[in-house]
Amino acid sequence: MARLSVNINKIATLRNARGGNIPNVLRAAVDCQRFGAEGITVHPRPDERHIRFQDVRDIRPLIKTEFNIEGYPSRSLLDLVAEVNPQQVTLVPDAHDAITSNQGWDTVANRSFLKDIIAELKSQHVRTSIFVGTDPEMIEQAVVTGTDRVELYTEPYASLYPANPEAAIEPFILAARVASGVGLGLNAGHDLNLQNLKYFNDHIPDLLEVSIGHALISDALYFGLENTIQMYLRQLRT
Repeated sequence: MARLSVNINKIATLRNARGGNIPNVLRAAVDCQRFGAEGITVHPRPDERHIRFQDVRDIRPLIKTEFNIEGYPSRSLLDLVAEVNPQQVTLVPDAHDAITSNQGWDTVANRSFLKDIIAELKSQHVRTSIFVGTDPEMIEQAVVTGTDRVELYTEPYASLYPANPEAAIEPFILAARVASGVGLGLNAGHDLNLQNLKYFNDHIPDLLEVSIGHALISDALYFGLENTIQMYLRQLRT
């Protein structure tokens, strides 16, 4: 069954909007874990507009389940990873000023760069995942980098799903089969929510993990954090 990793960036965004420590990001991380989340994801960006590098340091000893750090592999991020030693690092090709992740890696053009980064992470015994689209070539070439997994960028699925679920899921089924065929583990994330998650999970073979932040934290405003996490878990269990 696919594991649910909760991205807590939006909680930090709310805190940073006012200053101070409300809501408390560390408590949120612990509570998500206590309420059933099977992983905690953070995405520290260079401008620290949501999760700060110090948050990552402070959260790390509190996490008993999987800790996943995602981001562009700048030297500052890699140094942070070496310091806190998460279970997983998800590499995304975000520009420094990106509002949110909006594309996967070109694993051909960036092969040497990614290969060097992944070798460094593997020397620290950190599992690696590369953010990719559904292009079979990009997934096949990801193997050359040495990565353990790929994470499918699911915004195109989420956008098309309300109008045509079958068409929305088709390229992701193919991508999942390609990943399995070349021996890569499969994660997914971006714009998955209570409306589209179950359909995605039911149709994607060998899905190991989904990372969900914006939709889940937004739903928690209405349903409460504990109840919302349980609602998402039920989409992955039925």
